[in-house]
Amino acid sequence: MKLQEDVIRIIFGLKVKQLRSDKGISLTDLAAVTGISVSYLNEIEKGKKHPKPSKTAIIADALGVSYDYLVSLKLNKRLQPVGELLQSNILSELPLEHFGLDINRVLDLFATAPAKLSAFINTLLEISRAFDLRVEQFYFSALRSYQELHDNYFDEIELEAERFLEQFQLNEEITPTFDELAIILLDQFNITIQTENFVNHTELASLRSVFVPGARPQLLLNPALTVQQKTFALARELGFQYLNLQERPYTSTWVKVGSFEEVLNNFKASYFAGALLLNQDRLVEDIQVLFSQPAWRPDLLLKLMEKYRTSPETLLHRFTSLLPKFFGIKQLFFLRFHHTPETESFYLTKELHLAGLHNPHASFLNEHYCRRWISLTIFNEVEKETNARNTLVGIQKSSYINSDNEYLVLALAQPTENRHGTISIGLLINENLRNKVIFLNDAAILTREVNETCERCPALNCMERAAAPIILEKQLWQEQVSETLTKLLKENK
Repeated sequence: MKLQEDVIRIIFGLKVKQLRSDKGISLTDLAAVTGISVSYLNEIEKGKKHPKPSKTAIIADALGVSYDYLVSLKLNKRLQPVGELLQSNILSELPLEHFGLDINRVLDLFATAPAKLSAFINTLLEISRAFDLRVEQFYFSALRSYQELHDNYFDEIELEAERFLEQFQLNEEITPTFDELAIILLDQFNITIQTENFVNHTELASLRSVFVPGARPQLLLNPALTVQQKTFALARELGFQYLNLQERPYTSTWVKVGSFEEVLNNFKASYFAGALLLNQDRLVEDIQVLFSQPAWRPDLLLKLMEKYRTSPETLLHRFTSLLPKFFGIKQLFFLRFHHTPETESFYLTKELHLAGLHNPHASFLNEHYCRRWISLTIFNEVEKETNARNTLVGIQKSSYINSDNEYLVLALAQPTENRHGTISIGLLINENLRNKVIFLNDAAILTREVNETCERCPALNCMERAAAPIILEKQLWQEQVSETLTKLLKENK
């Protein structure tokens, strides 16, 4: 059943129901005048049936409107937002099926409570405009919710990665190399790899890779990438090809988001790459060794990067898939920050939260992230580092002010020429984590009180504060005014 046909029936039903209600005509009365059964009219108003032209003309006469008005897709001002939403492509792109929702049940809401739904939609639109939320932000938020729904572990993709290794006779005990993957891309999928276009087109400099489809498909790689980044780009492309993901982006960095299916398929291909390069059975054993140490061993984390020939981001992001599944560590977050040297600007460019929204999360209000986060303080060490090949490791226990939440946060950073980046993963400290991470009680691990943003932070004596607590002050003022009003009302009784 095509969505456009559903929309036509829904709008027609909305009009019939509204006109009947406005004129005070019951379904029984309308049935008597038109000769159409009550049950069929009820189905029409719910958007489940659409009458033939002859019956439509009879209904229009009974309701005192023209045939053309009744069959048009125009709605009055009160229901216009619902009509605009129904006629837009938003419903067709909502990832409802991925969350176990039936599109027909959603459409029923439009038919049964159009006025209330109209007001609700208007509210959402106003909020999105106020916060300058774009469609792609909605898609990425939906993807994060989808990952959380599955604890960021996808068994079917893990199995596909294992089948891939077996099919192409790759040793699962050894991370596939760039050359091995390049041969498979060429021999099995007829995709050649080249770097010349990045040199010839300077506007592509910020991208890591570009896929050019056609009779002779090409994967363009940025020559500035590290070997690890190039290998991941090949593994990701193999994910698109091997999983047969048709609707997809052609660039590694989002230039324009077309649909949620693109976002989801991009995630699946990236997940496949992580599973292919960091075999789950091997990595789980290595994580167990890391966690079983009596004291914090940053060198073991660095050795993992060397062993799997991977980047900080790929390694820690892979942790977010395996920790919930194999260690029961489900309350965690993943953050990626970028920072331009000699500036005070920090940008949260990627985040993931499992088991609910945790304390550190993106701010769309240009607030200043807490300067006590290890994700940000490690930038100070990055800017002192002269060797761009050295990966820096940080660790911290972050205790949130006015909250019971405390996290063990691991951070990795690597200097670059123009823009530095840090990757961090935070694990909620609870009884399960204490049992799994033996080095958690290492006295050498610094514990710091942190908050989300400076604008909301009550730590007035904070030496790292980057902005005044203006939002907190407004909240306190509102509370004081409320208390005063309550007292005045009691005194005046």
